[in-house]
Amino acid sequence: QVQLVESGGGLVQSGGSLRLSCAASGSIISINTMGWYRQAPGKERELVATCTRDGNTNYADSAKGRFTISRDNAKNAVYLQLNSLKPEDTAVYYCNADVRVGPVRWHDSWGQGTQVTVSS
Repeated sequence: QVQLVESGGGLVQSGGSLRLSCAASGSIISINTMGWYRQAPGKERELVATCTRDGNTNYADSAKGRFTISRDNAKNAVYLQLNSLKPEDTAVYYCNADVRVGPVRWHDSWGQGTQVTVSS
């Protein structure tokens, strides 16, 4: 089994910053892409940013220039630096990882989510 545990969410004022962390543990051979998604009340879950094992990143338009994704392969961890936060960034942020758990088996793993609330 694979577990993803997020941390770092909280309440921040508009313009503030937060750093989210996510660590994977369990029966892990390797991890390909890791990323962050978010889901605001009444809306569908959406991509925020992803990072491949080689460090190639991809961002949603709403995240470009404000958020930075990074990862530590040795720690099976991914991070999301959130800067210049806006009230519309308020959501539950979920960590995602494409985990190799066997010679030809991959598992799409999700964390439990961490709440980010931005006040105006």
